[in-house]
Amino acid sequence: MSAAVSGEAVYQKRCSGCHDSGGERTPTRDALKQLSVSRILRTLNFGVMINVAYPLSNEEREAVAKYLGVDRPDNPAPHYCADRSVSFREPARASWPGWGPEPANTRYTKDGGITLAQVPKLKLKWAYAFEGDVSAFGAPTVIGKTLFIGSAGGAVQALDTGSGCARWLYQARGPVRSAPVPVSIGRNRHVLVFSDLTGWTYGVEAETGKELWKKKVEQHDTARLTGTAAVFKDTVFIPAASWEETRSSNPEYTCCTFRGSVTALRASDGTQLWKTYTIAEQPKKLDPKPGDTGTWGPSGAGVWGSPTLDAKRGLLYVTTGDNFSSPPTNMSDAVLAMDLKSGRIVWFKQVTPGDIFSGACTGAGCPGPDYDFGSSALLEKLPNGRDVLLAGQKSGVIFALDPDRKGEILWQTRVGKGGTNGGIEWGMASDGRNVYAAVSDLVRKAPPGTVVQVGLPPDPTQGGGLTALRIATGEKVWYAAPPACGSRTPCSPAQPQAVTAIPGVVFSGSVDGHLRAFNTEDGKMIWDFDTVRSYQTVNGVAGKGGSLDGAGPVAVGGMLFVNSGYARNGGIPGNVLLAFGPEE
Repeated sequence: MSAAVSGEAVYQKRCSGCHDSGGERTPTRDALKQLSVSRILRTLNFGVMINVAYPLSNEEREAVAKYLGVDRPDNPAPHYCADRSVSFREPARASWPGWGPEPANTRYTKDGGITLAQVPKLKLKWAYAFEGDVSAFGAPTVIGKTLFIGSAGGAVQALDTGSGCARWLYQARGPVRSAPVPVSIGRNRHVLVFSDLTGWTYGVEAETGKELWKKKVEQHDTARLTGTAAVFKDTVFIPAASWEETRSSNPEYTCCTFRGSVTALRASDGTQLWKTYTIAEQPKKLDPKPGDTGTWGPSGAGVWGSPTLDAKRGLLYVTTGDNFSSPPTNMSDAVLAMDLKSGRIVWFKQVTPGDIFSGACTGAGCPGPDYDFGSSALLEKLPNGRDVLLAGQKSGVIFALDPDRKGEILWQTRVGKGGTNGGIEWGMASDGRNVYAAVSDLVRKAPPGTVVQVGLPPDPTQGGGLTALRIATGEKVWYAAPPACGSRTPCSPAQPQAVTAIPGVVFSGSVDGHLRAFNTEDGKMIWDFDTVRSYQTVNGVAGKGGSLDGAGPVAVGGMLFVNSGYARNGGIPGNVLLAFGPEE
């Protein structure tokens, strides 16, 4: 058994140089000792210290937080509803039960209860703030009059959609950005399944928030479960990604050993049914050769997005990221089709061979180019009745694949420049005629010759843009240029947030903090709301809006819900969930 990690030793090695130096911008050790353990841990995991803390293992973070902090809760009791019951008897159209309203992951709904004519009349109805957080990235799920959402602090809550009051709260071990998905487990009982950014998956009773089970589905220290689970009958499919490619920037870290995976669990009790890795070969120590990246491999090919369900073919489609170290593998930067019952990989289509990217190689000679698939594939139907898979990549290219011909590429169209923070980041939407894709293409203001750009401010003149393509041909229908940042600093016009579509409208959020609506016929903007402001919140916690990134808006029950605040990648911090409805 390995020796326990010393929090004091971690502090002296990693933290004291700043916090014991008397600098004006860093709190002293005495000030840190007034914070709670959970608050410090949240700050290290997904707060303002995230870039500094990346080289630390989970055990080191927990140890230094316990060394510095006070063992007390720091989340005030929520503003509870008078009626705290959760009902699943609402009409099916009043639901958004996962990453999208249906398992094809098109992020389009005809039953959102908001019309094209009403969108310009959308007004803020209420705001809810997540205490102690600087990012609000949890993907919302809505069933009837209840919204389920996780937070960067790991608080998973059931909120009333009309007022924002809380029905229950459950505290997870780590930050939760996946959407909680409900699964029926008996008469009038449902389990809510979600995952966190430390490798844990949970099943809680949806009606009460009572924990039913929890399971560490991915044991690797750098596991990061960002993708929402897919559901088929009584089985949930959990995708696994990792932050190892960033952690490997620490020269003391042995890079790299993580492999992406999908794990099938029985929803009622968390029993594992199967587990499939995106890299079949276990990593081993490399015999270094010129041009190799890392000292262990193969590695990487994480699954960042929600799997897409194809019940007709009995398949699950997942998209994968790049390799972290040598050698390259054939299922990185690819779309994979898995058998629902066994997890067997039926076919795969790789679109960028040889993509190896991590902090272990940051110079111009790295294989790169870091063209992950970070978002889900969309399963759509063409005008001729055949099915098509639509996949958007960080390269800035959208691919149309034939699911009946082992992913044969039908067309591919470029909609962005692409790059490490470029292309399509979190997700597209499709209404059956067009596919709508916003791109990030975030660029940092780096002096000429700069290689490592972490920490540099974003360029306010580059990035963003929204494009509509015909799903039948890949032909460009229209392009909406990103609005300028103006005088706001720091600012970027990048649009990494997943987009959402309703009849006649597509919603897209930006790093500049604006949520905008565009007409699907011509791409003209019809509504714009600047979320960067302070809010009087329904739970009495200080609320502030920031950048829009990660999970996109949810349109359901005549309301539009979106998170505001993202403290990564040059974004503006914030901690609020915003609820909009048409002006009456």
